Amino acid sequence: MAEEEAKSVEIMAEGEAKSVEIVAAEEPKGLDYIPEVILKKRKKRDELAFIRKQQLELGKYIKKKQQKKVADIKRPEDFVLEYRNKELDLIRMKQRVKRPKATPPPIQSNLVFIIRIQGGNDMCSKTKKVLNSLRLRSTFTGVFAKANAGLFQKLLKVQPYVTYGYPNEKSVKDLIFKKGYTIIEEKPVPLTDNNIIEQALGEHEIYCLEDIVNEIARVGDHFTDVMKFLGPLKLNKPEAGVLHGKKNVFSDGGDTGDRQDKINDLINKMN
Repeated sequence: MAEEEAKSVEIMAEGEAKSVEIVAAEEPKGLDYIPEVILKKRKKRDELAFIRKQQLELGKYIKKKQQKKVADIKRPEDFVLEYRNKELDLIRMKQRVKRPKATPPPIQSNLVFIIRIQGGNDMCSKTKKVLNSLRLRSTFTGVFAKANAGLFQKLLKVQPYVTYGYPNEKSVKDLIFKKGYTIIEEKPVPLTDNNIIEQALGEHEIYCLEDIVNEIARVGDHFTDVMKFLGPLKLNKPEAGVLHGKKNVFSDGGDTGDRQDKINDLINKMN
């Protein structure tokens, strides 16, 4: 009996020893220490990889270095030429204003439509300032304006870059219905909902697009309020042959300056 008890004790002791070894073997090892700098680099690398993958999937990733041509790089002489063009533009502006024959023709209508058809890096700062005051910050944009001597003096200053004339009621309606929009929270919003018009201009008894067209066409008492509500009209680029790229006035076979009622033909081609 004593021998059997001793054997059982030995077996139990061996079992406990093995279980202790198994538990010790199963204990998790401590994680290796990784510096914070390396972790941040890994995170940034993963983020860039994810963004690049999205760009490739959407087709928006373009290697600018491959597309950049030698012709796109400005040389010193290009900067000199640009500066001279700006100086020349300023001189010509002053000459146009001082010229006796440059006196604006008699006003034939209270409403004028102005289209910017040219303009680039060759413009002087004063030309840009006048164009910005007319809200013509980009080419192929158009605005309505009230005809007066001050307006024609401005147009004389920027004559090589704009063309203008007297639109009829049909042109006004077509432009407002197709291109009319307003700015809400710095975003362009098409005038498809009369509630937008009523909220902004209802106090002037202007409730819909027809009221806006009527106010513009007859240059009503609230014409200025309507113009502040509307954004500059973004016209379509005309087809080849419509404009010839000449800075001569329209009466001399060019594209710029006063077209009088012929502006309606250009509106139809750009609307």
